[in-house]
Amino acid sequence: MDLHTAKVKGGVGPFASPAMNITLLLPFPKALIPSSLLHRPFDVHLKSEKLSTKCQIETERGLEFDTGGTFFRRESATGRDLGVLAAILYKKSKGNLRVLDAMCGCGIRSLRYLVEAKADFVLANDANDEYRSVILHNLSRVARVSDGERKWVITHFDANRILADCYLQREFFDLIDIDSFGSDSMFMRTAFGALRLNGLLYLTSTDGYSSGGGAIRDAAILGYHVSPLFSYYSYHGPVFRVMLRVYRGKLPDNRYYGFISYCHNCGHSQAFSWDQLGQMCCPCSNSRVPSSLVVSGPLWTGPLHDAKYLKEMLLFAEKLGWAGGGMRTDLEKLLNQLIDEADPSLPFGYIKLDEVASRSKVNSPTLRAMMDSIQKLQDRTLLLMQLRRTALWQHAYGLQRSSSKADGSNLNVMSAQ
Repeated sequence: MDLHTAKVKGGVGPFASPAMNITLLLPFPKALIPSSLLHRPFDVHLKSEKLSTKCQIETERGLEFDTGGTFFRRESATGRDLGVLAAILYKKSKGNLRVLDAMCGCGIRSLRYLVEAKADFVLANDANDEYRSVILHNLSRVARVSDGERKWVITHFDANRILADCYLQREFFDLIDIDSFGSDSMFMRTAFGALRLNGLLYLTSTDGYSSGGGAIRDAAILGYHVSPLFSYYSYHGPVFRVMLRVYRGKLPDNRYYGFISYCHNCGHSQAFSWDQLGQMCCPCSNSRVPSSLVVSGPLWTGPLHDAKYLKEMLLFAEKLGWAGGGMRTDLEKLLNQLIDEADPSLPFGYIKLDEVASRSKVNSPTLRAMMDSIQKLQDRTLLLMQLRRTALWQHAYGLQRSSSKADGSNLNVMSAQ
């Protein structure tokens, strides 16, 4: 019998019978042993490891796996690509990589971290123990033990519990991936506790218009500060994913931690610092506070991506054959777009082109016309934030009238960062 398939009440552990001496726990990472098991008797029963009757074979980046009855989205593959590339960079720079996949589902992220990022150890956790056979089947493609060290372990605990146990047992991880439903804010503090200093925290939000809005606040409470390496938005959820690097100490510069206003009357957006909260106004209101002004915050108002980091990710994507070679893959286009968005001179906010077109009584310019217009203006060394929107619109509209209809369909909403 494989001891790793033993099932302990309240979780999965490496036990074969209740009579086993507690010293048998010592060879295993302490983080995998719930502290409650060390202080009270426990009952053990075995659960057979049979493949799911809902077998559904998928292939991603050449890796074949079974999704079983788990929740799985092919559209999320790009987010998994980005996570793997970040893990590869970390392993290259630090020489070691321990990953905690807090909500692993069928285990495809864990498998990719093991195979593609060459992770030294992966803890694959999912609260639903009915997924165990699927996860075990998928991870079994990688040897459990290499050179006497465990490569991966499967557990079935609530994400907050496994994160808290890791912190209490001082078992820290270099990358923690929390691919949750809704907001991941409820996992922030326990995740910070289980993460190694200068480690990576990969967060998800499917509930709201921003990802990890409380990350800076929660980090500050615990004596850390965070910096975004990249932020990714996908329409299919919608899903926001952001990769944060976590540092010890206070945020060195508070200029990117403030409030953002938006005027429903004119569409103007701008940032306000904490000491400007009582002085908010809009250019369209002659220094008065209009009823059309709404304020959100406190939020991160700085760059959403680290351009240097993204360029390194693109380099490794090319080495893996995921980009380059004249193919112009979707991943390559995305990384190049994120690099462009990392320009600190870009303003936050967005322009509703359909509304502007309606007020101007003209058709919306094509996406290509808008991008060409912005690029030409940037080439003239003019900062985008210094341009009057009317001038940008007129320039783009002029390009549209002279351009071919083959440029593409009209764009209704354009987001700037």
